[in-house]
Amino acid sequence: MAAANKKTLLILSQVYIPDPASVGQHMADAAAEMARRGWRVVVLTSASGYNDPSIKYKRRETIDGVEIFRLPLSSFGKKRFALRILAAVLFMLQTIWHGLFVRGLSGPRGKSGAILVSTSPPMCVVAAMAIRLLRLGTGGRAPIKFWVMDINPDQLISLGKIKPDSMPARLMNLFNRMILKRSSDVVVLDKFMAKTMNDKLDVTPKMAILPPWPHENTDDFAPIAHADNTFRHQYNLDGKRVFMYSGNHGIALPLETFLRAAVKFKDHPRAAFLFIGDGARKKEVEAAIKEHAMTNMLSLPYQPLGNLRFSLSAADAHLVSVGNESVGSIHPCKIYGAMAVARPIILLAPDPCHVSDLVSGERGQEDQPTRQPIGWHIPHGDVEAAARVIQDVLDAPDDRLQAMGRRARHVIQTKLSKPTLCGAFCDVLERGLKS
Repeated sequence: MAAANKKTLLILSQVYIPDPASVGQHMADAAAEMARRGWRVVVLTSASGYNDPSIKYKRRETIDGVEIFRLPLSSFGKKRFALRILAAVLFMLQTIWHGLFVRGLSGPRGKSGAILVSTSPPMCVVAAMAIRLLRLGTGGRAPIKFWVMDINPDQLISLGKIKPDSMPARLMNLFNRMILKRSSDVVVLDKFMAKTMNDKLDVTPKMAILPPWPHENTDDFAPIAHADNTFRHQYNLDGKRVFMYSGNHGIALPLETFLRAAVKFKDHPRAAFLFIGDGARKKEVEAAIKEHAMTNMLSLPYQPLGNLRFSLSAADAHLVSVGNESVGSIHPCKIYGAMAVARPIILLAPDPCHVSDLVSGERGQEDQPTRQPIGWHIPHGDVEAAARVIQDVLDAPDDRLQAMGRRARHVIQTKLSKPTLCGAFCDVLERGLKS
């Protein structure tokens, strides 16, 4: 199909592969699938690393049939909030300008293309609305597909960064209502986020609830046995029970309870604690290592995507955290990769939340579990409960942990696989558009 005859999907996302940030990886999965379906897909993203702005990417390239345009001055790292805001504003302004000149976005009657925007950064929604409005004279208004990855100002309010009645909060809620009203479809990640958004403006008729998927096809992401895992060999983990946290160490994902419990096991000969990734709470991990001389706790950077299967499989149990006040505004998706490699989950979170049913067993009539659990649940602040879970994992026979892991992987394969969820998401992107 000639490029001029293809429907065009314009994606606005501050992060995109090869950057390891999860939002960018999910955007890339959806973009590749839309390109496979015959769309022309154009991505406007940052030319610098999201966590490490010293990393520079090609300004223009094509990956999996997707045209990627990377913009300068769009990421200054995450260490200073003011610089993050500045980068978001500069990225927004650049995407508006470049978005005005993307060919094929508005075709006959304005229905040959679409704009996909997420909440990374939140100001991207302003860019999407501006592009839609300003391109009116070029053939029509391309519909907006709004993918809600996290929700602000709710997240910032829950973290005490801003007050509910502050001007930034009121402004972000105004933008939320505007984008909800103007989007043709809204995709949220769980039922709690759906309620949060509907409380701002009820968009139930055009809302879809679709959780994020593992970044690899489950069949290609089979778990690696410890004896064959080069990652375990590299970090001298043979013979250890490995507790792993892998992903964003975000401010909304508290780790203190588990860290305090882990200190009690600093001299345990079989316990090993690995924290992989980056984010605001990374310094808490490194402080615990230094303060308590934790020779069995290791802090590592994000692993290359090609190494992810090995690093995730190196764990015996994966830690997932959700802050008490963050339910309904964020949806940490690290659990799905851990489940895909058949590892049990240690959930540090309130109950209920979007993953509590997954871990504890889905509830049926009379609140009874409809299947066996795939892990453990720990309330924030209960250090003794966390210590008991760590001891339970250390004492558990291999076959018990393996059975939990198999149940976790089965859920991914039957309900939450990448082909199933990414396919359903792309069906939403195509919904309501002319061929």
